[in-house]
Amino acid sequence: MTPPAGHALGDAFDLDAIGSGLAFAGSLSTLADALQRGPVPGAAVVQAPPGTGKTSLVPPLLANVFGSTGRIVVTQPRRVAARAAARRLSALDGSGPAGRVGYTVRGERHAGTGTRVEFVTPGILLHRLLADPGLDGTAAVVLDEVHERGLETDLLLGMLAEVRQLRPDLAVVAMSATLDAPRFATLLGDHDGGVPAPVVDCPSVLHPLDVAWRPAPGPRLDDRGVTPMFLDHVAATAAEAHARALASDAAIDALVFVPGAREVGQVAAALRARQRSTVDVLELHGQVGAAEQDRAVSGRGPGDGPRIIVSTDLAESSLTVPGVRLVIDSGLAREPRRDAARGMSGLVTVSCSRASADQRAGRAARQGPGLAIRCYSQQAYGAAPAHVTPEIAVSDLTGAALTLACWGSPGGEGLALPDPPPRQAMADAVEVLRELGAVSGDGHVTATGRSLAAVPADPRLARALLDGAGFVGAELAAGVVAALSGDYRAPGADLPRLLAQLRADKGPAGARWAREARRLAALPGRQGRGPVPSGAPGGSGAPGAEAVGAVVALAFPDRVARRVPGDAEQYLLSSGTRAGLPAGSALSGHEWLAVAEVSRAGGRDAAGTGAVIRAAAPLAEGMAETAASHLLDDTVEAQFSDGRVTARRIKRLGGIVLSATPVRPTAEQGRAAVGAALQSAGLGILPWSTAAAGFRRRLGFLHRELGDPWPDVSDRALLERLQEWLGPELERLGAGAAVTSIDLAEPLRRLLPWPEASRIDQLAPEWLEVPSGSRVRIDYPELSGEGGAPVVAVKLQECFGLAESPRLVEGRVPVLFHLLSPARRPLAVTADLTSFWSGPYAQVRAEMRGRYPKHPWPEDPWTAPATARAKPRK
Repeated sequence: MTPPAGHALGDAFDLDAIGSGLAFAGSLSTLADALQRGPVPGAAVVQAPPGTGKTSLVPPLLANVFGSTGRIVVTQPRRVAARAAARRLSALDGSGPAGRVGYTVRGERHAGTGTRVEFVTPGILLHRLLADPGLDGTAAVVLDEVHERGLETDLLLGMLAEVRQLRPDLAVVAMSATLDAPRFATLLGDHDGGVPAPVVDCPSVLHPLDVAWRPAPGPRLDDRGVTPMFLDHVAATAAEAHARALASDAAIDALVFVPGAREVGQVAAALRARQRSTVDVLELHGQVGAAEQDRAVSGRGPGDGPRIIVSTDLAESSLTVPGVRLVIDSGLAREPRRDAARGMSGLVTVSCSRASADQRAGRAARQGPGLAIRCYSQQAYGAAPAHVTPEIAVSDLTGAALTLACWGSPGGEGLALPDPPPRQAMADAVEVLRELGAVSGDGHVTATGRSLAAVPADPRLARALLDGAGFVGAELAAGVVAALSGDYRAPGADLPRLLAQLRADKGPAGARWAREARRLAALPGRQGRGPVPSGAPGGSGAPGAEAVGAVVALAFPDRVARRVPGDAEQYLLSSGTRAGLPAGSALSGHEWLAVAEVSRAGGRDAAGTGAVIRAAAPLAEGMAETAASHLLDDTVEAQFSDGRVTARRIKRLGGIVLSATPVRPTAEQGRAAVGAALQSAGLGILPWSTAAAGFRRRLGFLHRELGDPWPDVSDRALLERLQEWLGPELERLGAGAAVTSIDLAEPLRRLLPWPEASRIDQLAPEWLEVPSGSRVRIDYPELSGEGGAPVVAVKLQECFGLAESPRLVEGRVPVLFHLLSPARRPLAVTADLTSFWSGPYAQVRAEMRGRYPKHPWPEDPWTAPATARAKPRK
């Protein structure tokens, strides 16, 4: 492609040379036209499968079109991808390292004043945006692999869309390997006019691809993660398939996908044990050194033999590995997850999406006919999610919340993102930032927040680094933070032991940790933090393992933990979560721990709690209180139980009770305790005597029949009027009186309406006098029942001569008679005595007169004398 006018040929990239053999070369003219003359000038979305050359061709095209005003910055989701993309384009362009093409990743920069295309990770660009929102000196930004839905890339999409409103000359191109490009086109489009950015497509260049299924005989995952059996199955499948492939074509390399660095190492070791020495087994993930990464992503060199590259998902779309014609896929991926209930977050192993599985398989058919073997069933593939879960939907959002606060969009307010952050997750993240002093009450960033944001680490780790330097010294604080931010496994959850191992490790892991620790150690002095907080142990005086714990506690004050009495391996975190140490951990028995990592788990590791501590260090109690000072609470708690008010003075560190001392409550505390108990447990905890309960039912009956002004005395209504109804009694109970001393009938009488109260015995009498002269208690319906009539239970003989059923409430409601035998067993239930005497009585008389001959059973109950006694003896 000829360079555009205005550029000297020597300054322009030779796109014809760079694009030789790359499928996207045919779409360059379309993209250039869309950017210069499209409906949204300077914005476009590129949709092209992996391996088509978009990463190698789009940045130099932008440099030729827009490069006269500044540099082209290209984001890659991973450091290894940024390095590899820069080196590949530099090689295609024929320029040297850090020349026209360079890269910047955490801890490593190869770019100079003459660099025109710079590859960076999203985090690097985010920090640049916060430092310089106008991106002076940058002509265009390319966001690669946006379909992976990384949290930082999502944030960049929203932030760059805002930058373009102030800087329409800034070109922005989003590149996706899947079919969700319209979502990103809308974000980069003209919001006022509702015009999306143009989408430039590129057809796939896949050669024929065969897919085979080789499910393992057992489960892929258990409570501990990927099962060893499954990893052995993946290794065996890869070894056998590669051996068969080499029999027909010695140039075929294999690419094996597993979820994480740990699994890469295990499968690679198993393959080395199985393979001939002529097969080179290489590892590819973010933790291997740059030289090893370059070796894996480069093609075979002269004299090199066949290769098997064992990789995490970074080879899924970010990188093209030359020579691969065979893919072995575990079908697993590592994704972030947040457990708000337990205050945990971290990476979990899950089935990869179908889109990811298809991209992995497609890696086998980029350079010729290929074979993809999936080590799982077609049913498992069908049950997998269609697309990768956006990281913003499932991750801890503390870092994102700080970025948004620094950007001026607290909580993401007003910022257009591919998906909005979950409301509760963002609220929790903002609360963490408030506790760190990073944001104010309204969510806007503070000076402390800007200091934390300047540290390329999670805000909690940044706080540990900056404040920890004053507690234990910059070197130790940096070493702890470097270990926490890397993917290292603490043996037996013992973080001090891990640090000792890293210091002694002369291999790649130790070197990587040492580099990061040195880089971090230089940061606290540059940030200008204030003096050591009050209560700190002071300088480097904290001893040994507890110094490590001090740094961890500063990062995660909600994970300060105290041993559960009687159990050496069980701990209660200040967040309220219980977690167990792995069996046999050297940390067992320490009274206090600072927990760096805790995760959901089952089996014996979790010791029945459902959570297991993965990394921790011993901690002094004083340092626990200092690090988590915002969680300290010293209050008097009164409670009403077993009929009396008691109180304790309780000192807490979050969910951990530090001390509890019995004290005498104040009257106000006592009243509040009684009120809270009644609201929680209901009125049933009060001593309802027979008289008080009966009087309450009478009032409830009148309210049901007549309504106002007769009071509602249901539980709900009485609780709403608690002070009015039970005020003096609450005072007595709150002052220490026993509940048995309270008569609840009197408080109910205070609720009676006047002057209607004088008629209560007329409208709803407590007793009914029957013809025998007896006064029988009227049982009024329960308050919780619907309807129901007042009931009188009386012997049948006492009602002779009572022609009609009495009626209450001025004749509205008849009394329901339960007519009893001499043995006080039910004979009949009626609210209509007239009908009973005229009919059913005759049958009752016939059945009962022989059974109870000593009691009267007259033929004429209308005129017979009523009696409560048996017949007199003759």
